[in-house]
Amino acid sequence: MASLSTANPTPQPLRHLVIVLGDQLDRHASAWDGFDTTQDAAWMAEVVEESTHVPSSRVRTAMFLAAMRHFARELLDDGVALHYRRLDDPGNLGSLAAELRQAVATLRPQGLVLSHPGDWRVLQALKAVAAQCQLPLHVREDRHFLCSLDSFATHAASRRQLRLEFFYRDMRRRHGVLMNAQTGEPEGGQWNFDADNRESFGKDGPPGGPGTRQAPTFPPDGITREVLALVNERFPTHVGELATFAWPVTRAQALQALARFIDERLVHFGRWQDALWPAEPWLWHSQLSAALNLKLLNPLEVVRAAEQAWRAGRVSLASAEGFVRQILGWREYVRGIYWQQMPGYTALNTWNAQEPLPAFYWTGR
Repeated sequence: MASLSTANPTPQPLRHLVIVLGDQLDRHASAWDGFDTTQDAAWMAEVVEESTHVPSSRVRTAMFLAAMRHFARELLDDGVALHYRRLDDPGNLGSLAAELRQAVATLRPQGLVLSHPGDWRVLQALKAVAAQCQLPLHVREDRHFLCSLDSFATHAASRRQLRLEFFYRDMRRRHGVLMNAQTGEPEGGQWNFDADNRESFGKDGPPGGPGTRQAPTFPPDGITREVLALVNERFPTHVGELATFAWPVTRAQALQALARFIDERLVHFGRWQDALWPAEPWLWHSQLSAALNLKLLNPLEVVRAAEQAWRAGRVSLASAEGFVRQILGWREYVRGIYWQQMPGYTALNTWNAQEPLPAFYWTGR
């Protein structure tokens, strides 16, 4: 996938250039609504700025780039005209804004289409490019969150104090998750089983051997190995090691990771979800956040999988609810707060913290 080239012919004239960000790797995203291969094309770019505007670990960068390249291959195989800029392409301009500006000048689309980004900085940069190029930018709702930004704003406006618990209850009702269809009340007669999710291990530590807590691993294929070498070369001083990289970077792998969590680890997740133990970095946690955030998984399918495991009698209600609360509650709530508060959010310092972070924050030592 060379610089500003495509394996499939680009329509002329070009109606829409669909912007696909590195954390929007789903053909069912809103940006693809109405996509017509005879009129539209897609654009993706790997740029150094996305790994350096705040310090980013090599593992995070590698996961993004590997997932992006696998998704790009799927698009090309599906006949999509895709313009893909690699990090190692000669002349890579280093930022999404600069690369998009160059692509617009070359391709001359009539408009740009984008699913709402997760990052305020990115949205402002892309809006600025569209304005400079005098092109309409159609920003569509991000369907990978179950509460729209407008809905969250309405919820926030109706509350004197914005609290997760009441937002979470609204989301449970709205999506019918862990609800009793006959009574309209939460299953088990209560909304929150957090009191059952705080057990400690005691002196004997976690039950069972480490194998009972092993998430699936995915040995890197040729595409991923190429990315790992590139990341080690370009970001040698960034934290993290890639020798054991085995994260899911495709939709198929993410679905396998979800199934394994539901089948093998959810049963113990709720009871000990807040517990820690030396040399046990994961315990029974799902390790699905990255796949969710890359949009390789849909949050509702993840929530439904946990709910179905409870309804089938495979896990306790406390485990299912504790996991659902992280996704349907916290994930949605934090996103809503972020967009309510930005751009001033970055300057908030409620606790008046003034000291620099210690070195071990970055090194792990």
